[in-house]
Amino acid sequence: MTRPTTPTLGLVVPVHNEEGVLPQLLDTLGSLEVGVSLTVLFVDDGSTDRTLAILEEACRQDTRMACLSLSRNFGQETAVAAGLQHARGDVIAVLDADLQDPPALLGTFIEKWREGYDVVYGIRTNRKESWGLRTAFKSFYWLLSKVTRTSIPRDTGNFGVIDRRLVDLINAMPEHNRFFRGLRGWVGFKQLGIRYERPARQAGKPSYNLSRYSRLAADAILSFSSAPLRIASWTGALAALVGFGYLVYILSLYLSGETLPPGWASLIVLVLFLGGIQLIVLGIIGEYISRIFDEVKHRPLFVTRTAVGWLADTDS
Repeated sequence: MTRPTTPTLGLVVPVHNEEGVLPQLLDTLGSLEVGVSLTVLFVDDGSTDRTLAILEEACRQDTRMACLSLSRNFGQETAVAAGLQHARGDVIAVLDADLQDPPALLGTFIEKWREGYDVVYGIRTNRKESWGLRTAFKSFYWLLSKVTRTSIPRDTGNFGVIDRRLVDLINAMPEHNRFFRGLRGWVGFKQLGIRYERPARQAGKPSYNLSRYSRLAADAILSFSSAPLRIASWTGALAALVGFGYLVYILSLYLSGETLPPGWASLIVLVLFLGGIQLIVLGIIGEYISRIFDEVKHRPLFVTRTAVGWLADTDS
């Protein structure tokens, strides 16, 4: 596909309570050279510290920068979606604010985009998180690869560049429980992963904790796979098979003339076993129903509080 001779790059940076790392991030972006014209869009996801004030001042000093402030904390995936809807450029990049994904690598991504790749994303190596978190990430990507037909590469994040045509396709998707990496893989086209060593966080504390990672994993699996429903059906079939086997066992004892066991303990075990399976199945079904409920309400993905920089000029 022919690329523009003088393309523009729109960089989307979702931020939430990142005042500790923002000075270093702004210095890095201010001197960043990627071989194309660059605009930066920060999406403040309801920060409660000085993040928004720092970004507004940066936007006043650098005309390439803009900031979209959301009315509350909607979550990183929604902040990315808001950025994609407002970013401008022939190619759009997404970068986390913590500088664990090196902005300088965007130049390499752009070169591959010029060669004809529609999506170029980073693949993380030698992660600096704790052993338990690394194990959880590996388990998540292994499970995701087993239950979904969408190609979602392992050890990837939102960091990467994506052609404007694909951004428009993703923006047209109305779903509320979004998983950007999955949507990026679902649209297909020509994609390439580039490996890089991911350093430790430069400053501040991560916004994501175990609970948020768990919700993100659930959104990823439930949005791109119906396997949990099939697993629930298989579990119900297995429980029925176990119950039938136990019935055969009791009948064989009765027909052979042996004294039947009192039965209280075995009955309680079976009741608890079947009751537990039923609750698990209902919980899985409930997760899907809750997502249907979110979709049918047709609420907007996010609510904007303020816009500064070139974005305010564009809106006006």
